[in-house]
Amino acid sequence: MTNRTYKIASIPGDGIGKEVLPAGQEIVQALQDRFGFKVEWTEFDWSCEKYLETGQMMPSDGIAQLKDFDSIYLGAVGWPTVPDHVSLWGLLLPIRRELHQYANVRRIRLLDGIQSPLAGRGPKDIDFVVVRENVEGEYSEIGGRLNRGTEDELAVQEAVFTRKGTDRIMRYAFELAKTRKRNKVTSATKSNGIMHSMPFWDERFAEMASRYPEAETDQFHIDILTAHFVLHPDWFEVVVASNLFGDILSDLGPAIAGSIGIAPSANINPEGEFPSMFEPVHGSAPDIAGKGVANPVAAIWTAAEMLDHLGESEAAQCIISAIEKSFRDDATKTRDLGGTGSTRDVTQAIKTFCADA
Repeated sequence: MTNRTYKIASIPGDGIGKEVLPAGQEIVQALQDRFGFKVEWTEFDWSCEKYLETGQMMPSDGIAQLKDFDSIYLGAVGWPTVPDHVSLWGLLLPIRRELHQYANVRRIRLLDGIQSPLAGRGPKDIDFVVVRENVEGEYSEIGGRLNRGTEDELAVQEAVFTRKGTDRIMRYAFELAKTRKRNKVTSATKSNGIMHSMPFWDERFAEMASRYPEAETDQFHIDILTAHFVLHPDWFEVVVASNLFGDILSDLGPAIAGSIGIAPSANINPEGEFPSMFEPVHGSAPDIAGKGVANPVAAIWTAAEMLDHLGESEAAQCIISAIEKSFRDDATKTRDLGGTGSTRDVTQAIKTFCADA
């Protein structure tokens, strides 16, 4: 019997977001009766197309409209006709910041049926989480440009690291590590080259580690850390990083796990004061948009992460198992994974495996 109802805002956005988000919604809908919950979707057409029509990615009261939802499900943001800094700062980044979604959580896992580009690596070797600080750090609005168009032109971009923001993302990472097998946290830094913010980051990591004496810890400069992701992915369990470093690492991670086309992402407001937002990592992919070949797995896996966050862990695990079953056949893999399946083929296969589980 259905007794749990969730109000979810869906924002398909741009490009393949309009193709893969409905795939994720279809899977969620198919599980409602079986697992005793109901989702009420409200769709918002905020996108680059909307920007070209109105001059805004979303209306001025857009954030206020989202606050009453239990969750937000986002497809993709970005299109060649709108500069990237306009589209992101007009939609994605304000949602993250104004709804205090300061923990960006990206799970890196090599699923059964997928071959890693790393020779000899299997599912037991690649299973970790990148926890990225999501609202400050290197992605600040502070800075500017002077003397535009002259030989003396300059650009200044300020990074902002607060003790509050740094401590809370590290605390989130340590708490997450407690739920995993090894209870290990790795810090991404660059304190040998970035003089102020990264030594501060290191100091706060050492302080936070002292509050979790049972946790295993290590830290690496970002340059060698990217090499270790490739050479030693089995070293990692939870990796905590600043906004920029976390952004880079959480794209590299899915690449070693098979494809960015399967990578889920969550923007979490840990206190539950505001809704969290869930989005696939891959972006709008204009080159394949509208061709019916986009990989829907990232959006479907992201939907599973959303359900898990809402407390529907059994339904979430059902989706993950169905995804892995779909990977057994090239006909139900998209071409980025070496298969021949279309977006529709993969979605239908996962839906069928969910029903049979």
